[in-house]
Amino acid sequence: MALLILLNLWGCVAQTGEDPEAQPAPETQAAQPKQEEPGEDFVPYQAPAFADSAFHSEAAQGADGALIDLSATAQGYVGASAQREGKLKFQVTMGDTTYTYNLPSDGTPEIFPLQGGNGEYTFCVLEEVSEGKYAKVYEAMATVALSDEFQPFLRPSQYVPYGPDSACVRKAGEIAATQSDALGVVEAVFDYICESVTYDKELAQTVESSYLPDPDKTLQSGKGICFDYASLAAAMLRSQGIPTKMVFGYVQPDELYHAWNMFYTQESGWVTVQYEVESNSWNRLDPTFAANGSDAEFIGDGTNYTDTKYF
Repeated sequence: MALLILLNLWGCVAQTGEDPEAQPAPETQAAQPKQEEPGEDFVPYQAPAFADSAFHSEAAQGADGALIDLSATAQGYVGASAQREGKLKFQVTMGDTTYTYNLPSDGTPEIFPLQGGNGEYTFCVLEEVSEGKYAKVYEAMATVALSDEFQPFLRPSQYVPYGPDSACVRKAGEIAATQSDALGVVEAVFDYICESVTYDKELAQTVESSYLPDPDKTLQSGKGICFDYASLAAAMLRSQGIPTKMVFGYVQPDELYHAWNMFYTQESGWVTVQYEVESNSWNRLDPTFAANGSDAEFIGDGTNYTDTKYF
């Protein structure tokens, strides 16, 4: 199998929460994903049980209106909520790496991945006390032992929000039923997104640092920025049991700040335009570039991508 990567870049300026013409709905507009010839021996891909995430208030600990739920760290995530007057942040620190997210101040819980793997983590709810300056509200620590290394990249989280009844999950299930294995599902989902979603230049020029993607909204509107493409791809593939990372980083030759995906496969022999998808390894997937027809220099052999953050 092969993924056709044809690139034409307008520039992706999506920021993470760290500092970080409308079209018909894809359901009616998009071409159908490629289907396998059914044949007598065709067996549809069978996704494992849906891997969900949730905030467990009864298990959460905290003080001063801030709560941190550490009950599902083995499943690769932590939950947090807080009711405070000021602007809030939530930090996840493991070793020398810290991820900082926006946290609602109205008590709405959010889920965050434990992308650092096994080890000692520190979690902290912070409140803005003056312009750009934050003070600690509550802190907790935990020793994380994941049930397996893929758990953080198989579940919904703040940057990849979806549920078992989400439209993107239903569509992913329909697509998966036409394929015989995980690689076929990845290719068909990738093709579907590239055919269904166009780059939103207006949003790219006005997006704020607090912007968060909504995969179902992207699916319905048929447009988005790189953050939206990557979140939709991750939601659809994760919902079918395929470990998928959302990656933020830079792409040469223009040092473009960008978001893309990586997925994990056990199968081998899948080749994209410039680089091979290897067995038992994480492989790069960039639906933004592929969907919008750009110069192939932006994909190259993959070495022009520099990863900085994983979600």
